[in-house]
Amino acid sequence: MEKMATEMESSNEIAVIDKVKEILGDSAKFKPITVSKEVDPVSDVGNLLLSDLQPVDTKQFKSNKEIFLKNLARDNAQLLFNQIWELPIERVDSVVVAQLPETNTFLPREKPVPKPKPLTKWEEYAKKKGIENKKRSRMVWDKELDQWKPRYGYKKANDDQAQWCMEVPVNKDPNEDQFQKAKDVKKERVAKNEYQRLRNISKAQKAAGNKSAPLSSKLKPEVKKDKERLTKEIDVAKVSTASMGKFQEKLPNEKPNKKTGKKRKFETVCGDMNDEKRRALDIFNKINKPNTLDMNKAINKKMAQDQQLNAMDKKNKKKGGSMKIKNRKYKGGKQASVDKMKAKTLGKKKRR
Repeated sequence: MEKMATEMESSNEIAVIDKVKEILGDSAKFKPITVSKEVDPVSDVGNLLLSDLQPVDTKQFKSNKEIFLKNLARDNAQLLFNQIWELPIERVDSVVVAQLPETNTFLPREKPVPKPKPLTKWEEYAKKKGIENKKRSRMVWDKELDQWKPRYGYKKANDDQAQWCMEVPVNKDPNEDQFQKAKDVKKERVAKNEYQRLRNISKAQKAAGNKSAPLSSKLKPEVKKDKERLTKEIDVAKVSTASMGKFQEKLPNEKPNKKTGKKRKFETVCGDMNDEKRRALDIFNKINKPNTLDMNKAINKKMAQDQQLNAMDKKNKKKGGSMKIKNRKYKGGKQASVDKMKAKTLGKKKRR
């Protein structure tokens, strides 16, 4: 029995030693979470960004680029994750969530900052008078029925349409239908609200520009529609779903939608230096280009002006009038017409 006990103890010790060796072997495969650098990196946890300022060891980089870059990326990622795990965490729906701090790196925007939506007339009036919107309760007390009823909608409180009897005011015509009058007042109220809503939409579109108007509003109904317009309307209807037409069912042998948008083309950021140099030289040559003067054209224009002035002087001397030149067209061949664009005399016009 003693021999069996000693054998079991020795086997357990061997198993423990093997397990420890296995754990140590597995841990040797992974690097520690502590990373030390001579130059501290600049981190922006809000943007999940870490900038490594340490100079690159050229010898190690040239010896084996792949291993060097992998180790560098691993160390920087470990430093960033260490800072993330230092943030306060909370559990939301069995998921650990960390609240990122404010960013300290300003990133450029692709699009301009959107302009604030213009205020409606009521919002402007409420802001001027200091009126604050208060959420009203959905249920209100109906004094006639002594019970709570919805404020609006089906079976609303104080509904004039639900009354079977209405009192005629003393100063009103007794033959006037009060029920029809209540309906007309409600129609006017609904029409006024709709008019104000459309006016606010028009005001917002004018403030944002024509580009903000949806494509469907530009496709106004017409009596006769050509094939191109019908195709365009079909394409607009297909991409008007929540998935932008991605899961829209297609008919057999249906052609794909025509993409009417224009894709902007930009120059590559890391392009050929020769092309960039050529573009810069072209701009420089255009700026420093001397003003060229066509001597033949200038001489012809000057001669034509002199001929016109001499002809007008002779005419004024014959009539005994003043030497003042009038800016008007002459008819009947009395004045030589001048083609100002070509700067050439065309001679006298023939009388008909």
